[in-house]
Amino acid sequence: MAVYPCMTNTVLEFSVSIDGFATGPDVDMDTPMGVEGERLHAWMDEAADAPFARRPLDRAGAFLLGRRMFDLGERPWGEDGTFRRPCFVVTGRPKEMLVKGPTTFTFVTDGFTRAVELAREAAGERDLVIMGGPAIAQQALAAGIVDEIRLHLVPLLLGAGTRLFEPAGRALVGLELTECVHTPAAVHLTYRRP
Repeated sequence: MAVYPCMTNTVLEFSVSIDGFATGPDVDMDTPMGVEGERLHAWMDEAADAPFARRPLDRAGAFLLGRRMFDLGERPWGEDGTFRRPCFVVTGRPKEMLVKGPTTFTFVTDGFTRAVELAREAAGERDLVIMGGPAIAQQALAAGIVDEIRLHLVPLLLGAGTRLFEPAGRALVGLELTECVHTPAAVHLTYRRP
């Protein structure tokens, strides 16, 4: 198992349906969140939920993404790249660094461990936020590097799609609930590893 020096808080941040899906079914370039999956983020447009929508950007020093999330999100994110922070994309396909406004995307081809090292270095004292996709989240959990999980539980049953948490044969991890705020659009849950 890799050893990761811990100088920052590593956070998983995801919207998820009540039945555990982080996307709807049939994810493709035209429907990057899958069929009906965009409803997972509808809470972000509500005034009562605004602090939770801003929190990842307010606290993050860097973001960690998978290549699939990048490929699906690049077009909808627009010319500023959305994140306004360094983003590290775990990939097996080389690509030159991409700059979109204040957002930089660095494509890391020498593995998950190296991507985490680079992202933590860039984050400094701020959070390293892992936003997607679920495969990267599962790698982070399996590696034991997640300090905090922030879930935005949306009142929606998708019935199919990509599950956020798939069994991976790893040991049980107990978590402590540190925050629970409900609004009409979502229940915002924060868990920490004790």
